[in-house]
Formats: sequence, C-alpha cells, structure tokens
Amino acid sequence: MGSPEIIADDKGGRDVKGSKTDPVVSSNTSRENLSEGEGYGSSDEHIFKDPTVANHWRGVYEKANYENRHRFDPDFTWTAEEEKKLVRKIDLRIMLWAWIMFCALDLHRRNINRAISDNMLPEIGMDTNDFNYGQTIFLASFLSAELPSGLISKKLGADRWIPFIMVGWSITAGSQAFLTNKAGFYAIKALLGLLMGGFIPDIVLWLTYFYKSGELPTRLAWFWTALSTVNIVGSLLAAGILQMRGIRGWAGWQWLFLIEGILTLIIGIFSWGIMPPGPTQTRNWFRGKDGWFTEREESIMVNRLLRDDPSKGDMNNRQAVGPKRLWKAIQDWEMWPLYIIGLTAYIPPSPITTYLSLILRNLGFNVFQSNLLVIPGQFLFAVQLLIVTWISKKFNERSIVSSLSNIWMFPWFVALVALGAKASPWTRYALLTGIQSYPYCHAILVGWNARNSNAVRTRAVSAALYNMFVQSGNIIASNIYREDDRPLYIRGNKILLGITSFNIVLFYLVKLFYIWRNNVRDKKWNALSAEEKEDYVLHSKDEGLKRLDFRFAH
Repeated sequence: MGSPEIIADDKGGRDVKGSKTDPVVSSNTSRENLSEGEGYGSSDEHIFKDPTVANHWRGVYEKANYENRHRFDPDFTWTAEEEKKLVRKIDLRIMLWAWIMFCALDLHRRNINRAISDNMLPEIGMDTNDFNYGQTIFLASFLSAELPSGLISKKLGADRWIPFIMVGWSITAGSQAFLTNKAGFYAIKALLGLLMGGFIPDIVLWLTYFYKSGELPTRLAWFWTALSTVNIVGSLLAAGILQMRGIRGWAGWQWLFLIEGILTLIIGIFSWGIMPPGPTQTRNWFRGKDGWFTEREESIMVNRLLRDDPSKGDMNNRQAVGPKRLWKAIQDWEMWPLYIIGLTAYIPPSPITTYLSLILRNLGFNVFQSNLLVIPGQFLFAVQLLIVTWISKKFNERSIVSSLSNIWMFPWFVALVALGAKASPWTRYALLTGIQSYPYCHAILVGWNARNSNAVRTRAVSAALYNMFVQSGNIIASNIYREDDRPLYIRGNKILLGITSFNIVLFYLVKLFYIWRNNVRDKKWNALSAEEKEDYVLHSKDEGLKRLDFRFAH
C-alpha cells in the first residue's frame, strides 16, 4: 500500500486525517522541501503520531514481513546530531562502495571508446558501422536485461545478485583481450549487456533502503560522478596501458581489456562480503558479528525512513514482484512522461562521448593525446553534475532545472553545425568539449522517478523501466554517427541539434502535465469531508501513485 505522506504542513508533519484544518495539498509541500540539516532529528509531528494510523501501518509491515519491522517504534526519539553522525556513517559504508561498484561498471562500458583509438577496429576486421552494430547489440541486451535483472534482484536480494553479475561481466569484459573477429565482438557485447543491464536500477533500489527521499538526489549526484571519474582515470590508464603494444606480441587494447577486467573482478568478489541486505542486516562473517550499526542506530535508521516514506516497509527486501504487481506498475501511465524524458534527454551528447577519442585521432592527434584531451570535458561534466543537482535540491525544482542540460548543449551544437567543415581541429575540439561538459541531470531524474513511484513495488519496476528507456535512447544515439558521415559527422550533428531542441520543450511539457494531474487530485480530495478523508487514508485499496492523497513532484 502506498503512503499518504505528501499531505504535509510546513514542518514536514502530516495531517493524514484531513480534520479540523484541511491542509493545502501541493506537489511543492513535500518531504523534500526540507534541507538535509533541517530534516534531521525526530519530531513530534510525523505520520505515526496518531495511534490509529500507526497501528494500520504496523499491520502492513507485519503482513509484508518487512525485515526491519522489529525496529519500528512510533514513540522513538533521537537527536539531530545523532542522525547527522549516522548519515555520515551510511555515506562511508554504503554510498562509497556503491560508487566504487558503479566505477567498475562504467570502466567496462567506456573502455571500448579508448580501445578503438588504438587501431582495434581494423585489427579485427571492423569499421565504424560494424562498431555501431556492436554497440547496438550491447545496448539492446542491456535494455532487455533491465527488468528481468531487477525482478531477480528483488527476489534474491541486491546484496547477492549485484556481486554475481559483477564477477560475470568482469570475466567477460577481460576476455575481449582475445578477440580476433567481428563475430566474437558481437557475441561478447551481447553477453556484457545481459550481465550489466540490471546494475543501475538494482543499486538505486538498494540505496533507497538506507536513505530518505530528500537525501537521495544528492547522493545520486555523487554516485554519477563515477562517469566522469572513470573517464578521467580510464583515459589516464589507457594513455599508459595502450603504450604496452608489442609486449608479448599483444596490442595495447588487448592489455587494456585484460588489466581492467582483473581490477573489477576483485571489486566484484569483495562486494559479496561488503554489501548488507538492509539497515538491520549488517552482521556477517565479513562485516563482523556485531555488524556496522548499534541497535539504537538501527532504530534511528528504520524510523527515520518510515516517517519519511511509510511505503518503504510494504515489501520484504527479498520479496519478488509477481506478474500482477508488475502489470500494475507498467499500467501506472502517469510515470510514462518521465520515461519519455529518459528516452531522449541523453541522446545529444552520447555519440560525442563515444567517438571523441576517435574523432580526435581523425583530426590528427595521436593515441596518447586523444585519450588525454578527453579529460577536461569529463572534469567539467562532474562539476556541473554536482551544481545542477544542488540547484534542484535548493529550489525543490526538477523539470526546469533538468532542462538546463539541453539548454547548455544547444549553442554548442548550433556553432558546430554552423561552422561545418570550416572549424579548425582545436576549435572543433573546444566545441565538442563544451557539449561533453553539459550539466548531467540523470541524478535528478532518477530521484524524481523514485519519488513519484511512491511504493516499493512501483519503485522496483519503474527504476528498471526508466533505465530501459534510457538505453533505448542510447541505441538510437549509437546509430547517429555513420561511416559515410565521418570524420566530422556533420549530418549527425544536425540530427543531434534537432533532438536537443525537442528535449528543451519536452521538459516543460512534462512539468505542465504533473501540474495538471495534481490539480485534478486537489479537486477530488477537497470535495471529501474530514471523515471521508480519514476513512480513505486508513482503508483505501488504492496503492502507490494511484492514491488520491499523493501529489506528483515536478
């Protein structure tokens, strides 16, 4: 069952009954209005302050066999300082390792971009179009694995499934060192996509077990700095490793795949011991018999999460999402505008990120220079990612702030298209770097998607569906630069400019859509009497984002 927590007062408390003073229902008066500092420490104003509501949710948690239900206590109190200290501990124990695991994923997603700068394609009998087909196979496999992998992870537990697929993709990626032909390249890309596909939605769902909804976007912003970190570190590694060409008769790109495969294999093996299933399940042979958290810390974790979002306890963390629940989540049509954004928002910079080192080689730079010149854009990318996520949190605004990603790229694409073949190599490099350094809004959108899901069941499926649309967009992007358009890809850049223009409009249309949906619900909710509102909160069979007392963020 979903939660009624969006009916909020200005202190973050909830008038779930709607009695006496009927609260203003607004998508902007949500739990995410509180900054991290303001939201710390227990308060007398929370959803469980009414014993009737507390007993209702206690029954939900017992029925769901929620793994942390033994720490649920509506009367439990803690200080702001205790919670701040605990969140820092969670950041160190949970978030840091999630970031390291993501680095392991992205190292293998991106190293092919560096390998092709070392003559990999001609050495295994391929051209640009063949490479595009391989990337399309990878992304199609990645996409097809998103939902099945998410469902398996929900049943087995992310702490078991994620390390398994990490070890699998590390061995597979390392085996690219032995590629000799196009068929082998296609086969490995298909297997890599199947193994990697579920990681991102699985890890995001796992993080929701430890963080409040208002804390998640900031953590996800740091999480996605793994992209630029890996591109910077990976470029430095490649610049050195690719110089190993000739050792034992191997090409540099073969050493690159083998060495990086071994590095991520080690991370995958350690993940089996490091990842806990949930806040009260940190005791094991690797983490110690006493676990990472004291009983009081566990109580703080569980009660702060449930008071922020009671629906986080409506499923066990090893409970599968069955066909009926899956179909319900797919039918949540009000989530689809976010999926459409996921489809198109990241298409414009994708071909440039993939081909930049190869473009630089074609412009006359050598292998070493081509890999190092990627770094400035990736550094700016990381800085802008953190800035745009901070702005979104500061102003509690998602759609307008996220549109800045494509607004930023628009003038760079205009210049790139206008100059055409007349741009000098360094001018072209500057324009491509400007596009590459765009403010990445993915952390905002993933947090937005999780926030609007409003139930573990929906959240588990919507995270996978959103990423499936993102990967569908990547498939489109991987086929925009074509062999007959190289080396400057002038036609491809015109297409990317058109998609950028469309995206800017799309973000504002989605905002208007959610404003309209909230207004419709306001009218229906305000038409109910106080008694009808209380009865709805406690007895309605509406779930997740279908609930009449839920408001969409935008």
